[in-house]
Amino acid sequence: MASFDVGAMASVVGSVAASMGLGIRIDPAFAHSFMVEIEGLFVAGFTEVSGLESRLNLETIAEGGQNQYQEQRVNGLIFPKLVLKRGMTTANMLWMWHNDVISGKIERRNGSIVLMTKDLTEMWRWNFKEAFPVSWIGPAFRGDQSAVAFEAIELVHRGLNLDKGITASISLSAGISAAGSLL
Repeated sequence: MASFDVGAMASVVGSVAASMGLGIRIDPAFAHSFMVEIEGLFVAGFTEVSGLESRLNLETIAEGGQNQYQEQRVNGLIFPKLVLKRGMTTANMLWMWHNDVISGKIERRNGSIVLMTKDLTEMWRWNFKEAFPVSWIGPAFRGDQSAVAFEAIELVHRGLNLDKGITASISLSAGISAAGSLL
């Protein structure tokens, strides 16, 4: 018999119950509760991540005599650059990684962007693979403000996959059978 997380089961049951109109509310995750992992690099907390996206690259084909629409065919996937932004610290690992790439030593690394629940357990995990930095952006300096100095790094990568994380790892069928037994 497989073991499972009771909190995860409650989440699944709640989702099923909500979809059945039973009035149980499932709150969305907060976008400020996340972490970034990059293999082999200790990186401090990031304040912003963007570019977490996957879309189909479409090829438009006009067919002779067909004036109602143009055919759309899938021609691969597009993964935009990931942009990671954080406050500057004395840790210079991101700069060193980028500097190695500039010097011709391209070391691809796998990593993850992890969305956390309000009690800081893993909810969703997007894994990116074989990334390397193509841009490092340093802080903007202004003498008339007391703002945090930020750095950003842009990573190209070879794709994303999604792990649902710990709290969503129970199958929907288990949730439906549990919800059915509650009714």
